[in-house]
Amino acid sequence: MNDMLPSDVIGRRVAVNGERATVRFYGTVPPVAGLWLGVEWDNPERGKHDGRHEGTVYFKCSQLSELRNISLRNCAVSCAGDKGSIATACPNIRVLNLSQNLLSAWEEVTDIADQLRHLEVLDLSENKLGFAPGPSAPRTFAALKVLVLNGTGVTWAEVLRCAAGWPVLEELYLKSNNITISERPADVLQMVKLLDLSSNQLIDENQLFLIAYLPRLEQLILRDIGISSLHFPNAGIGCKTSMFPFLQNLIVDDNQISQWSFMNELDKLQSLRSLSCLRNPLTVGSGAKTNLQFIIAKIGQLQTLNRCEILPEERRGAELDYRKAFGNEWKEAGGHQDPHKNRPNEEFLAAHPRYQFLCQSAYLAFLEYGAPEDGELKTQQPFLLKNQLLTLKIKCPNHSDQKVLEKQLPDSMTVQKVKGLLSRLLRVPVSDLLLSYESPKMPGREIELENDQQSLQFYSVENGDCLLVRW
Repeated sequence: MNDMLPSDVIGRRVAVNGERATVRFYGTVPPVAGLWLGVEWDNPERGKHDGRHEGTVYFKCSQLSELRNISLRNCAVSCAGDKGSIATACPNIRVLNLSQNLLSAWEEVTDIADQLRHLEVLDLSENKLGFAPGPSAPRTFAALKVLVLNGTGVTWAEVLRCAAGWPVLEELYLKSNNITISERPADVLQMVKLLDLSSNQLIDENQLFLIAYLPRLEQLILRDIGISSLHFPNAGIGCKTSMFPFLQNLIVDDNQISQWSFMNELDKLQSLRSLSCLRNPLTVGSGAKTNLQFIIAKIGQLQTLNRCEILPEERRGAELDYRKAFGNEWKEAGGHQDPHKNRPNEEFLAAHPRYQFLCQSAYLAFLEYGAPEDGELKTQQPFLLKNQLLTLKIKCPNHSDQKVLEKQLPDSMTVQKVKGLLSRLLRVPVSDLLLSYESPKMPGREIELENDQQSLQFYSVENGDCLLVRW
């Protein structure tokens, strides 16, 4: 072999007599004289060595039999090839991506899967498949847990027919298939935890009720299906529905949700903890930030909104603001601070199902909200600086020699700026300051101001409250 080969020869591609290979070794191979190239052939049947010579390992070839994860996306795959060839070459595949290929029939897929007994994840997206009139044998997909059929043209009837062959399936992706849900799953899809029906514009709320009793469904993805309304017919105001009993995560991004009744209905879901509703009319525009706070207030068990954790102080602030914002409406509808006279009409209760709960004594004992006072129900004044100033006391509990101060601060002032002001007043480095506050409306409770970027208004600090400063 020519000893003038470049030093970066390792990894280069070569062609020998029409066969292609990758250079894995360059050097001497004693006792044979000269310099040698060791190559890994693209064709696994080519070659008589595996990178070793007379007991010495010079390089290692990839062992197809050890492969677990293979992507053949957009590789013009149209069939399984010679019978048994896949099982011989790479029988241990767990994850297989065959998206954007030339597969045209479900039988071709089963021919491949029949040779992969350990297959757990299969992506067939954007293959225009024709589906067999009957189910696959259960042993074909005995280990399959994740199946992606996005853009394959599959119908709901075909899904249910084939699903008998997916006995342990946990995740099913059916995006962009013009699906209409025509019947309930009977004895199939019983192990499914995640179902993605995104971009199927023909689906409506009545069709969703046909999948409402899948026994293990935890995550439902409904992006861009055009949904605008939702009503659970088996649950009245303030009640929980028996539908979707284990649904924890709901994604309804990019839809037409513009009415608060949609969010009221979501509070009826027993297990809902996470909601994503990005790019809906209700959550965009100038009032988006306020509306997100109202969503938190309306769905009591929600822990995550639009992929952001709802912290306890954020929920508290959202529920207090919601209570104040609709206080006048509540009072005009028959609401009253006296529990014996508190009888808001049905129209108000339908529009604000949680409002009474936020004011009742059981919740009062936990968060100490209570019914809104008359002073909180005043119509908001025009936006003038004097109307946005809070008169606050400032105490230093750990330094008894410090006098109690009183300051007027804008409710839009961030915690960071408050710390800057106090640093100058008290001659203490900003980094040493810890802030919290207490309110005469909540005796014995102290709320920490943990996020320097949030405003006093975010933490529901009000006139007459007292800032506590420690260092």
